[in-house]
Amino acid sequence: MNENVVGKVKKYVEEHLREPITAADLAKAVGYSQFHMTRIFKDETGESPFEYLRRRRLLKSAFALRNEQKKIVDVAFDYMFDSQEGFTRAFSNAFGITPKKYSAVSSSDEWIVPYYYLNRKNPKTEVSEMENKTAVVFTQIVERPARRLILFRSKKASEYFEYCEEVGCGMPEKPAPWDILCGIKDALNEPMGVWLPPKMRLTPEGIYAHAVEVPADYSGEIPNGFDVIDLEPCQYMIFQGEPYDDVKFMDEVGNCMERIEKFNPEVYGYEYDEEIAPRFQFAPSGWRGYIEGRAVRKIV
Repeated sequence: MNENVVGKVKKYVEEHLREPITAADLAKAVGYSQFHMTRIFKDETGESPFEYLRRRRLLKSAFALRNEQKKIVDVAFDYMFDSQEGFTRAFSNAFGITPKKYSAVSSSDEWIVPYYYLNRKNPKTEVSEMENKTAVVFTQIVERPARRLILFRSKKASEYFEYCEEVGCGMPEKPAPWDILCGIKDALNEPMGVWLPPKMRLTPEGIYAHAVEVPADYSGEIPNGFDVIDLEPCQYMIFQGEPYDDVKFMDEVGNCMERIEKFNPEVYGYEYDEEIAPRFQFAPSGWRGYIEGRAVRKIV
């Protein structure tokens, strides 16, 4: 069964190399949750789906540079790199030669890009290390109306990975809470992970949950095992990080969350109002950056 999952992921990647691909796309292609799909793929192959995707795109881009006589910038965009600079850095780190020099050498059987990247601990590439850029986190204040929160609670999870360990990551015969939430009609937004304030928890340790907001007058069916919380109108401060490479999502999301944690809302004349509504995070996606929201109130 695991080999079938890996095969489906690889097939989807090959068919969509020149299109945006998200973890949700890959999970849908194999019929599992994102967490479960990623775990199976890495257990079987030794690399994450996005490490595999990046490798295939770089290999195909090398072929295009040598055989299709395209400009480097066009190849970079064809294979979903954000810029020629980013493509050059990734290509050079992988193969030890810049795209410009590689494309300038005539094709021969004696020099081809290896299928697996060279294992160089200290590669001497022709691209200097880029200085770390200061990360930008955008902020805005939004108004949220009275609404209802449909959620599947945890008993003792305080964050996403603990939650997945406790409630499961989804199987075709037993969908994860996230998959069920995705199917709720009339939702006001996409499903999200939430950190519940103490007054909204059933147990002190049951902090993290998966949830979706629906209108205050929602009267649709509540899935079995899910709860409903009525939320008051409030204001949210929304934080959104810069787009990032999905291959490095753990580092990128972690760095963004650290910066948000250090942010002082008083610079905008607000303070956090953690009891009126849950803090939330949308599913991380590299193309839009990490998004998190925290309830706030105006400082009088």
